[in-house]
Amino acid sequence: MQFIKTDLPVFLAESRSALAAYIDVPDSDDLVFITNPTFAVNLIAKNLDLQPGDEILAPDIEYGACDRTWHMYCNHSGAIYQRQKVNFPITDKAQFINDFVSGFNSRTKAVFISHITSATALILPVKEIIAIAKAKGVITIVDGAHAPGQIPLSMKELDPDFYTGACHKWMLAPKGCSFLYARKSKQPLLKEPMVVSWGYQAIKPSASQFLDYNQLIGTRDMSAFLTAKACIDFMEKFEWKSRAAECRKMVTAYAPLLYDLLETKPISPVNEEWIGQMISIPVRTSDPDELQKKLFNDFKVEVPVMVQGDTFFIRYSINAFNNTQNLDALYDALKMIKNDAKLIH
Repeated sequence: MQFIKTDLPVFLAESRSALAAYIDVPDSDDLVFITNPTFAVNLIAKNLDLQPGDEILAPDIEYGACDRTWHMYCNHSGAIYQRQKVNFPITDKAQFINDFVSGFNSRTKAVFISHITSATALILPVKEIIAIAKAKGVITIVDGAHAPGQIPLSMKELDPDFYTGACHKWMLAPKGCSFLYARKSKQPLLKEPMVVSWGYQAIKPSASQFLDYNQLIGTRDMSAFLTAKACIDFMEKFEWKSRAAECRKMVTAYAPLLYDLLETKPISPVNEEWIGQMISIPVRTSDPDELQKKLFNDFKVEVPVMVQGDTFFIRYSINAFNNTQNLDALYDALKMIKNDAKLIH
């Protein structure tokens, strides 16, 4: 009880301070720890006060759980979740931006966009999209689940209204360590917490209702939240920016071999403007679930076989503990499966 009531708030503040410095947030009180980015998207969607005819504009390559969140809240309110088509292959940044912003209209209330997509593993030009939305007076919500630790990240530079990211992906934290950043002027929009508990009408309110509402939401294991500083210290000790850059080069250098093997084409330029430490290679398969199982069970290669629309992808990820031998193992496994001519065609 001493830990929960007295020590934990201090430790959470220290952890938020370390994370704020890492992702360039001037005031750590504009950050709150959450379990995952989908939780944050639900919190925002719940509080947007959507009205009939309002539109949420998003690319049609967003994470499925968040698509479902927006569909539900829009269905309940009469608003519209406008999934703007992304035309593949993407040729350059200007093409993507022009295609996307053509979806804006007078009813657009908010933009929802991933910093790095899940199924297609693309780094999207969120900085430019945020600037355009801001000029139109449109709320900006960024799902940055895969960004922290994989690419340089600065809230001050991006300047979104809301940004959610995961520390348990590329920052090496344990599962259940994520965050929500909310611009101070937009925090009053979050009028209702996802869970009403002691933070609502708090007996001893802090200086931040945003933190009270979303940090004090009942008894739960918050130990994962306290690892952020240790993760950041570890990455700094081992010069993670340099290691991440090496990983990005390995990802893009190996990709042509897999495009050639699978006889498919890139969906974007294969460079660091679009590709980070993971890439999605289109694959023609009759059974994506069976392909993933075969890679793991028969070859001990663990990669997801992702689906986006009617296209399947082999998505491989490279971190500091990987090497080209791991990629060779993936290549050899896919070659053997392809020769079998059942799962890959």
